[in-house]
Amino acid sequence: MKAVLQRVKRACVTVDGKPMGKIDRGLVVLLCVEQGDNAETAAFFAGKTARMRIFSDDDGKFNLSLLDVGGKALVVSQFTLAGNWRKGNRPSFSSAAQPNIANPLYGEYCKTLENLGVPVETGVFAAHMDVDLVNDGPVTIWMDSDR
Repeated sequence: MKAVLQRVKRACVTVDGKPMGKIDRGLVVLLCVEQGDNAETAAFFAGKTARMRIFSDDDGKFNLSLLDVGGKALVVSQFTLAGNWRKGNRPSFSSAAQPNIANPLYGEYCKTLENLGVPVETGVFAAHMDVDLVNDGPVTIWMDSDR
């Protein structure tokens, strides 16, 4: 599993011009499910997402989590994070999980975040989406279960 967490002031996702998910303060999570991922991976990533201290306290230190600040998560499925760019000029996405595996694990990640107390908005799995955000900081964190 791979994820890019972006701390945002606000964000929204649209499909065919129709709003699908919208948040104010929180995280945009670009999530990629890869071959070999399972419910345990999704739960681990969700826990890390909810508890990662990347929001500033009153002293400007990264001491607060998404849960601490009452933030929301906008979770967008993004298989292109699996892109292997090392050979040739067209990335290979062969390590991405097939949709019949990826979609349920994407849902499991979102459900676990909600169960931890994080309000979740989503895009539409496998759709072409427009994501609009105002990055706060900017603060961007890369998560990779292979590392």
